[in-house]
Amino acid sequence: MDYERVRNSRILWAMGLSKWYGMVMGLNNVSIELYQGVTGLIGPNGAGKSTFIKLMTGQIRPSKGEVFVLEQKVWNNPQLFERIGYCPEQDSFYSWMTGLEFVSTLLRVSGYEKMDAEYMAEESLRVLDMSDSMDRKISGYSKGMRQRVKVAQAIAHDPDLLILDEPLSGTDPVGRVRIMNVIKEMSRKGKNVIISSHVLHDVERLTRNVVLINKGWIIAQGDVHAIRGLIDNHPHIVRVKTREARKLAKALSGNETVVSIAFEPDGLVVTTRKPDVFYAELPKILTENEIPFTELTSPDDNLDAVFKYLVEGG
Repeated sequence: MDYERVRNSRILWAMGLSKWYGMVMGLNNVSIELYQGVTGLIGPNGAGKSTFIKLMTGQIRPSKGEVFVLEQKVWNNPQLFERIGYCPEQDSFYSWMTGLEFVSTLLRVSGYEKMDAEYMAEESLRVLDMSDSMDRKISGYSKGMRQRVKVAQAIAHDPDLLILDEPLSGTDPVGRVRIMNVIKEMSRKGKNVIISSHVLHDVERLTRNVVLINKGWIIAQGDVHAIRGLIDNHPHIVRVKTREARKLAKALSGNETVVSIAFEPDGLVVTTRKPDVFYAELPKILTENEIPFTELTSPDDNLDAVFKYLVEGG
């Protein structure tokens, strides 16, 4: 085995990595290696994904163990961050700024000159299909638009490693496609991506390499197809926020991918056992029936069931 080649292809290495908050364990004795390409970090909300990401981006210090990214120790190493792009799960905007002002300001803070920062910001927003909205204030953006701005600021400086924490949460179909295209393009360029999600099929469309995390433990790592059958055994829940809930319910009635439909005050909850087919057909259904919507989300009930199966044997 060419150990030097293997080492050079490694983008992350953790040994005995733990983080606790008082008596609460966020991450427990994680030892793992991730290699070049796109890696999906999968787990239900509260599984430890964000804690792991905060450790690999140097935002918090390990309680025990070490983590290296791009063969450099992360903690207290600001030079490393020039090579990393990070999209956080939580929004943290200067909402009075426009999208362009926000991204260019972050680049200026990172040391880029004004003209360079503005050009880089415009390019990254263009890639995310935000050119027509970049001069609008962020306070007027939808959830999906805010997600795209966060991804834009993460890719603006052309990082070697892009780390995305739940970037597809709450995105509309257009935003979802744009963000996925960014990840695919980075992969084609030989860049590296770590993307966290609580929706397995989202990550499956981007990579075959996944890491499963639950309750602070890494419980599985490897080819997504090896565990794909587990999620297909459980209902997949999709929540659609729309003012035309009854119209959408009528359009979905009779669809063979839909198990059940339930009304909520601001939309519908749809249960399906064929999430890939459903997500592929939904944009067409919405467009053909002229049904506006504001948000598309998937609760992690299905992943809770999968993780229960993996950890407890069913």
